[in-house]
Amino acid sequence: MAGFLDRMKDNWKSNIDYYKKVYGREKPLPSWTDADVEEFVKSDPMYGPQMKAIKDGKKIIAAGGIIGATHLAAISWKYSKTPHGTIISGLLGGLCGVTFGKEVATHWYQLYKYKPGEAQLRFLYWWEDKTAGSSGTSV
Repeated sequence: MAGFLDRMKDNWKSNIDYYKKVYGREKPLPSWTDADVEEFVKSDPMYGPQMKAIKDGKKIIAAGGIIGATHLAAISWKYSKTPHGTIISGLLGGLCGVTFGKEVATHWYQLYKYKPGEAQLRFLYWWEDKTAGSSGTSV
């Protein structure tokens, strides 16, 4: 049990920068757009492609969830015509679709090679520098 707790402490210590950057700010960073992410992709040759792959993978995951929820809810409605059964089936179908979509995205974009937290943290550093430089105030 002590070994597990030590590993958990090490994990939190290694990720503390990310949590401070995301959750520990007094004033939140301004919103960014897809164009800003594309600009980051072009400006950072290492983390840019990782960020793009992660972003594209999220689209597949979302599509899997929508397809799974719609499909299972439609089948449930066709055979039972009960609203509560259809809702529960839709939720289960969405969960299964998201899981399947995550697996497809992981293999399609080879996301298993990356640590998403590192790419997102690098993007946050870049975004903070860009917005601080453009607005003239420190974030």
